[in-house]
Amino acid sequence: MTNPATSHPAADTAKPLDGWRVLVPRGGPWGDSVAATLRSQGAVPVVAPLINFASPGDLRPLEKAIADIATGIYDWVTLSSATTVDVLFAYRAVIPSTTKVAAVGETTAAALQAVGYRVDMVPAKDNSAAGMADELIAMEPEPRHILTLRSEIAKPVLTKRLVAAGHDVHSVVAYRTVGVPVTERIARDVGNGRINAILVTSGSVAEQVRTQFPDIPDTTLIAAIGPRTAKDARKVGLNVDVVAQRQTVDALIDAVSQFSLPHATDEFHF
Repeated sequence: MTNPATSHPAADTAKPLDGWRVLVPRGGPWGDSVAATLRSQGAVPVVAPLINFASPGDLRPLEKAIADIATGIYDWVTLSSATTVDVLFAYRAVIPSTTKVAAVGETTAAALQAVGYRVDMVPAKDNSAAGMADELIAMEPEPRHILTLRSEIAKPVLTKRLVAAGHDVHSVVAYRTVGVPVTERIARDVGNGRINAILVTSGSVAEQVRTQFPDIPDTTLIAAIGPRTAKDARKVGLNVDVVAQRQTVDALIDAVSQFSLPHATDEFHF
């Protein structure tokens, strides 16, 4: 990949991502928000959802948990991914003011805010289930009633840590992650280098990028939203060019903007 851009006085008034075409791997309100940020930086966002959520095999525990949230019986609800937010939004879940909301990282927090939910806690140091557990345990020395919403394949790290600390924890599978095939046009645009950067925002997204785009040109920037996602991406065989130092969309886009546009691909090249 090319080296980070150097400053040129004549280009000071240009937007940092002028001419870039950037693949946004999630749709919905979160994807719309990321696309708007990219446009403000001069880029052309290409929203191509690579993952979506599917219902767990047994919906009854999830539906009961969603109904229970509205009654205010939980002191905390924890969300381990932006996809969990998609599930809450799909059910039009009501979170009363007496129930606090914890998001595992800034991406999840941004997804919550994009659909109108508040965020009461994001781990300050470690954006992981273990990091969330440590901070919740420190914040809540007395036993609390906590709902942990997670994916089907997630390890129950958070639940086990909270239970061991004396909290009353209800763990519920909120979704299964499934891949979403992109259109032939987008696959072709990635293959021929018309997409200049691909945002990788989770391990599940990394898997789909690797599966759906087996021949990514060396000139295409692969940008991971944080060290944990970068590790997951490399594990599935992606060559990660840049890693955002903070797990936020703004930090990810800023990291991309430090690079020069590698080339100008013909707009009508097929």
